[in-house]
Amino acid sequence: MRLPWTPLVALAALLGGGPPARGDEVTVFAAASLANVLGEIGKAFEDASGHHVAFNFGGSNDLARQIEAGAPADLFFSADQAQMDRLEKAGLVRPGQRADVLSNQLVVIVPASSTERLSGPADLAKLKRLALADPEAVPAGIYARRYLETVGLWPALHDRVVPTLDVRAALAAVESENVPAGIVYRTDAALSKRVRVAFEVPRASGPRIVYVLAPVGGAPTPAARALLAELRSARAARVYERHGFVVLAAH
Repeated sequence: MRLPWTPLVALAALLGGGPPARGDEVTVFAAASLANVLGEIGKAFEDASGHHVAFNFGGSNDLARQIEAGAPADLFFSADQAQMDRLEKAGLVRPGQRADVLSNQLVVIVPASSTERLSGPADLAKLKRLALADPEAVPAGIYARRYLETVGLWPALHDRVVPTLDVRAALAAVESENVPAGIVYRTDAALSKRVRVAFEVPRASGPRIVYVLAPVGGAPTPAARALLAELRSARAARVYERHGFVVLAAH
């Protein structure tokens, strides 16, 4: 893996002093919840193709903002459609190039050692604090807010929300026991032995979660096209499913 996109690297690139460009390197900006699964797929792609993959993981809203500011991304893998819409309207993603690839599910988590009994949405009303990715900006938090609005709890709980930078930070807040509960993706909860799932938000009644993938800018490089095809392949679909994602489309 290559250097992640950080403010320091961004500044160096803008000043012309960044790492030397490589024709066989692909830079992927991707939602934080995809870090583990894309790390696995990316490593296999590197080994098989000889290309290099540089991942920048974070909240999809922050990643879209970085791309708008000129950060060099070949591919964008967003946790919602809104951020992809934003880049398409800005002319940074070409119409017809995006694909809905994955879905996920929300779960309510508590620390593994917690004695808190949360068996359904009504029990959330007794919580003093609840960790969410920023419900005003980050897809995971926006999905969680929509769920709480649907079950009529948002007016009571919105002042008790502890907003975090992204969904992995919400997971970490519950792991550390700094907050008694949080709402994250099922795939994130499965990564930690320090939390347990109190209950799942039913897919049928919860918000529709969609991860969208697209090339950024003009025509992608050959290496970017190869990785784009791999991320939508049947081989990648098996890896996504093993990590707990629902595959919406594969070729």
